[in-house]
Amino acid sequence: MNTRRSFLQRSLFGALAASSLEFWETILPSGPGGGKGQFPVVIATWDNRGATEAAWKVLSGGGRALDAVEAGARVPEGNPNDSSVGYGGFPDRDGNVTLDACIMDEFGNAGSVTYLQHIKHPISVARRVLENTPHVILSGEGALQFALREGFPKEDLLTDTARKAWEKWKEKAEYKPVINSERHDTIGIVALDAMQRIAGACTTSGLAFKIPGRVGDSPIIGAGMFADNEVGAAAATGLGELVLKTLGTFHVVEEMRRGKHPQKAAEIAIRRLAHKYPKEASQNQVGYVVLDKKGRHGAYSLQPGFNYALYRGGVNQAFEADSYFTKRND
Repeated sequence: MNTRRSFLQRSLFGALAASSLEFWETILPSGPGGGKGQFPVVIATWDNRGATEAAWKVLSGGGRALDAVEAGARVPEGNPNDSSVGYGGFPDRDGNVTLDACIMDEFGNAGSVTYLQHIKHPISVARRVLENTPHVILSGEGALQFALREGFPKEDLLTDTARKAWEKWKEKAEYKPVINSERHDTIGIVALDAMQRIAGACTTSGLAFKIPGRVGDSPIIGAGMFADNEVGAAAATGLGELVLKTLGTFHVVEEMRRGKHPQKAAEIAIRRLAHKYPKEASQNQVGYVVLDKKGRHGAYSLQPGFNYALYRGGVNQAFEADSYFTKRND
């Protein structure tokens, strides 16, 4: 029976639930891993403040999140001093610079390129795949021919620095990923614009001196990056094989769908990875950056040393993320 008492009880429980949410949002820090939501906002793996600056120029002018993440990703892609992304990326063991990238918009549309050579900005080619083809992924020679037809110039991407590093590597030809190499790696970037449209992008030259043909997590939707406009978005960095085997960013977004704060969602995904692959997790790095539809953020990694860039409220900052092997809650 719908009595006055039951009505008051339901009203009280509803008020307590609402106040509880406000309470937790208030005590979560405004820096790493939390804070009250606000938008527009953009977050990127590692201290890529140049990327978040470029994205913010789009967002602060009322632009679309998709345009923002593309603009942000293009910054490290065009930097010859960045050895893990685009022009300047270290080659595979045969001396070829091969690039992977993906992008996803607020409608769930996605574009991706894998094993792309001779094109400086794979993120923009991925966007053309999204917009100008019925496909999601183009690879290798097919991706190159598509890019050339779309008007992208063909370039030699092997810089002198990368060539020298490759020549030195060939002396021993030992293949071993290095945790937090030079404090940068794949760039994953996600943004929420002023109209609460969410988008994400991810771009990389992959692991240095990899076996030719190797493709990591970065161009794979749900692994290197995933965006769902109903919930939020996440991007990954680190050893792609670990992210691929757990579909890390899809997992993060699904945890947010279940009601988890972005920080908690990232922590859950990292813990699952560590429990499922303990040996690999103990010897390698994976990190996630996350945004939800409220503009709240999170970041978490396996190993200490992972940082990220966050631009919101007109302020562009870098933060250190917490990590599983220095903070265990289980």
